[in-house]
Amino acid sequence: MSEQDKIDVAPTEAVAKAEAAATRRRWINLGEFVAVAGLLIAAVSLWMTWHDRKTDEADKQAEKQAEASDKARYEVKAVVADNNDLLIVRDDRHDLGDIQVVFPTALGVAPQTSSGQTISERWFKSALLKATDGGPDYQEGKLPVLLTVNYMDDDQQRSTTGVYDIVWRTKGGGLPLEGRSLKVIGLRLHERSGSQKRLDALWTVRPAG
Repeated sequence: MSEQDKIDVAPTEAVAKAEAAATRRRWINLGEFVAVAGLLIAAVSLWMTWHDRKTDEADKQAEKQAEASDKARYEVKAVVADNNDLLIVRDDRHDLGDIQVVFPTALGVAPQTSSGQTISERWFKSALLKATDGGPDYQEGKLPVLLTVNYMDDDQQRSTTGVYDIVWRTKGGGLPLEGRSLKVIGLRLHERSGSQKRLDALWTVRPAG
């Protein structure tokens, strides 16, 4: 090969080498990109697995707490006795303790406590008949009371409080001097929790039922 040919070939070889080097760099860069992308995908997959596991654990924990809360809760139920008293009844899981009953201030009845889980008609009968006097003999209405029931959940003492309506009905006596009689119909939940202020507001709205 002549010197001139060598001179002509040298630039071509340099270009080829440069292109080859550039190609190698591109492959190296592509390999690095693929490697980084793989790491990112693995990291995302790991995070999603961890997040899903945490979510499942949180769901299971929430479910357990809901079951425990449901088991611990006592829903107040009552039946009307033959003497017109309201008897708070236990359920299959809870033994009952004392109950406290608070009446609207305007009714003039002091708060009452019963260890026998009984809302006695004699606590409020006279006051209720007096408060609804002057109208028709036959009336129907609701007397709101703030009721707290203490009960046992396993070995723990708990309580539930709410505003309940004592549903009642009055009617006139068969004879002129017999006066009106009161019949207690039942006990119904009005709203959970409550206060004396809320109780008084409810009674102010509808004192005559």
